[in-house]
Amino acid sequence: YYTEAVAEECMKTIFLPTMEAMNKEGRTFKGCLYFGLMLTPNGPKVIEYNCRFGDPETQVVLPLLESDLLSIMQHIANGTLAEAEVKFSNKAACCVIMASEGYPGKYETGYEITLPADSSRIFVAGAKIKDGKLVTGGGRVLGVTEVADTLAEAVDKAYETVKTVSFANAYYRKDIGKKALAAEV
Repeated sequence: YYTEAVAEECMKTIFLPTMEAMNKEGRTFKGCLYFGLMLTPNGPKVIEYNCRFGDPETQVVLPLLESDLLSIMQHIANGTLAEAEVKFSNKAACCVIMASEGYPGKYETGYEITLPADSSRIFVAGAKIKDGKLVTGGGRVLGVTEVADTLAEAVDKAYETVKTVSFANAYYRKDIGKKALAAEV
């Protein structure tokens, strides 16, 4: 749903006005300013601002970054971001969050987590090491992210990888990407 037209509208009505207002108040910001948005029939609306990377949003965006993140952050710190190479691939990504059943309400923890041999795109969050084993330690346990040439392929790959992760009382949505895929038709 985040099309070039929506991106342009967000830039004109949200991103640039926010930065201009902060600068006008002498609150120049260096770092990661996360805009939590909701796309509505009346245009994009801001739900929240955070001075951090958002997850799972970051888990699906950073794998598409082809430039060096450290170099970008160093340019930000030095005030030379305009000189940094910031390049993203033209691929698609999908992130499926695996949670403890009952989340965001009451849920149990302490269940051993089994990951596949290649877990390079599995972002563990609500977990801890207990007796040398990785166990669930929170509601949102982990995010499984996959990248592919098309969104449909990325969604399929993410759900295939989800099948290789296991822990008792695991829960995940089965509709991630469904609306976006329907909109592509």
